[in-house]
Amino acid sequence: MITKSNWGGAQRYVFDLATHLSKGEFEVAVALGGNGLLAQKLREAGTLIYQSARLERDISFTKDIQSFFELYRLFKKVKPDVVHLNSSKAGGVGALAARFAGVPKIIFTAHGWPFREDRTAFVKTILWLASWLTALLSTKVICVSHYDLAQAQSMPFVSKKAVCIYNGIDVHMPLGDGGVIRKAFPPNVKITGTIGELTHNKNHIALIEAALDKSDLSIAIVGEGEDRPMLESKIKEYKLSEKVKLFGFLPANEVLKGFDTFALPSLKEGLPYVLLEAKAAGLPIEANPVGGIPEILSGKIEDFSLDKMVSETAKLY
Repeated sequence: MITKSNWGGAQRYVFDLATHLSKGEFEVAVALGGNGLLAQKLREAGTLIYQSARLERDISFTKDIQSFFELYRLFKKVKPDVVHLNSSKAGGVGALAARFAGVPKIIFTAHGWPFREDRTAFVKTILWLASWLTALLSTKVICVSHYDLAQAQSMPFVSKKAVCIYNGIDVHMPLGDGGVIRKAFPPNVKITGTIGELTHNKNHIALIEAALDKSDLSIAIVGEGEDRPMLESKIKEYKLSEKVKLFGFLPANEVLKGFDTFALPSLKEGLPYVLLEAKAAGLPIEANPVGGIPEILSGKIEDFSLDKMVSETAKLY
């Protein structure tokens, strides 16, 4: 189960688990909000999905109550052995509904704790309490980095149920030539690229402002999201349209070879898939040391394999 059905790190995690668990051992269905790319990919893979019209990221007392009862009815009907929750809203509402419905195993994966975001002290306190209650209602808590595991282990009555399982990728993924990136810039320029949702936490504005300060810096930003209008406005304001380009959503393996350097200026992360892919592609990396990023940069890529992630998660089921 996950809140949003767009395509980000948590959605990819859900897709990978749903489609790689042993079909002889598990019957998998995914509950999600909306009808985005994740829903489309799951349908194409033949995975059963349950869509919720009321499950959404923003807090809405009325819709949250409605989504609780919707999920409660779903769990009572389907009678799952395991409910695996992803993202904060799905975690909180889903864990409560699963408890009331008598689900034997409730697993919550924290893709970076929300109370680590840049918020006011009051909001951080509320988010910590919500995260703690979600963890408390769950039978197991998966943290995608040891950094996040330390946060979980500091919560009362949560330490013994928390484990670290790294996100995993196909470490031998085929790579395209990155031609779509190279063709957008003059020949022989050095391109610094990044991939990710265009949101505040990804901090793409830092790369745009770096290009303003450095005349030899060309920036390729791959991804879509709510910050796109703001980023387009800043590129235009700074007169950087020749040096900074937004490419929209493109698969990482098709564009990584178009970069000379990979940059990840995020303000908050769990364990970013795209950094694993950049490392597997052999790119030089510049990244803010937040969340699990230092663990990626200091670790061996074999430790982050998809097969390892799936097998370790399956043991918890």
